[in-house]
Amino acid sequence: MTVEFDIQKHMLVPKHEIMTEEEISKEFSDVDYDFKDLPKIKADDSVAKSIGATPGDILRITRESQTAGVFVTYRIVEP
Repeated sequence: MTVEFDIQKHMLVPKHEIMTEEEISKEFSDVDYDFKDLPKIKADDSVAKSIGATPGDILRITRESQTAGVFVTYRIVEP
């Protein structure tokens, strides 16, 4: 018997979103580095798979913390 659940609903998993080209352009318009230098996440990562991320996608990961408030990081999906 296989039990399936939405991994993004687990309390320890931060929100992951695939960014659109427009969001990427807006968010990174004034940075001085290549997207290839972003931290990596594997395409076969459980959360990446659950949201349909493919190699080359940029993910926005939003964590909420009682001490830090809202903290956003970015990852590039690699094969």
